[in-house]
Amino acid sequence: MNESADGSSVTVTFAGSGDAFGSGGRYQACIHLRGQGRPPVLLDCGATSMSALRAAGLDPGEIAAVFVSHLHGDHFGGLPFLVLDGQFSGRRVPLTVAGPPGLERRLPQAMEAMFPGSSTVRRRFDLNVVEMRPGSTVGVAGVDVSSWEVDHPSGAPSLALRLGFGARVIAYTGDTAWTGSLLAVADGADLLIAEAYYHHKAIPYHLRYTDLAGHAGELTSRRIVLTHLSADMLARGDRSRAERRDEFGFETAHDGLIIRL
Repeated sequence: MNESADGSSVTVTFAGSGDAFGSGGRYQACIHLRGQGRPPVLLDCGATSMSALRAAGLDPGEIAAVFVSHLHGDHFGGLPFLVLDGQFSGRRVPLTVAGPPGLERRLPQAMEAMFPGSSTVRRRFDLNVVEMRPGSTVGVAGVDVSSWEVDHPSGAPSLALRLGFGARVIAYTGDTAWTGSLLAVADGADLLIAEAYYHHKAIPYHLRYTDLAGHAGELTSRRIVLTHLSADMLARGDRSRAERRDEFGFETAHDGLIIRL
């Protein structure tokens, strides 16, 4: 395991690496991050996240915070289940959910749609909602999170995120069409987790493999892992299982992939 000068390290587990439709039998977006000496956090929490976490042997009750890139069901639809699981399992420690403006309204709406009365029931733990304004940096659960607005309509601003765990930096595109701000998100990061929904077919508001390949020389992240893969991408082969990178240095995520930084 690599360690930075301040002794920090991060373990990244792709509990869910799939698209909204379960292509390839994969779980929806759910990336578990455990910094050295810190409670774990999640990057996105798609509707299948509770199953994904348990399949990966990860305890939902340990999660201190969830960072939500945007308000589509395959990225934040698992939050009602995570909150209810905490309630029924006797959780006592606070849970923070940080995401784009509109999250404070949309999360209770999602909870009420799925489990009427669940958003207002008394809990043994504090549920804190933090709305991240694009262009700002906030500190949540010991993680410094910077956000950029990207091109993906979701009823609220969609965000690319850059998470600082001491000396380690993890960047995340979320879902978006290519935008120049992704170069700043990725700049010098230890790991860039990038959507690669389709290979070359233009799907509105989504990144393609060819978008990333075309900008590979400008993406200065030390490591790039592709996620949110459609059946089109999966049909082209899963490089991660062969433990090799492509000509651009890109790796491919799969459910259960663990990376230590």
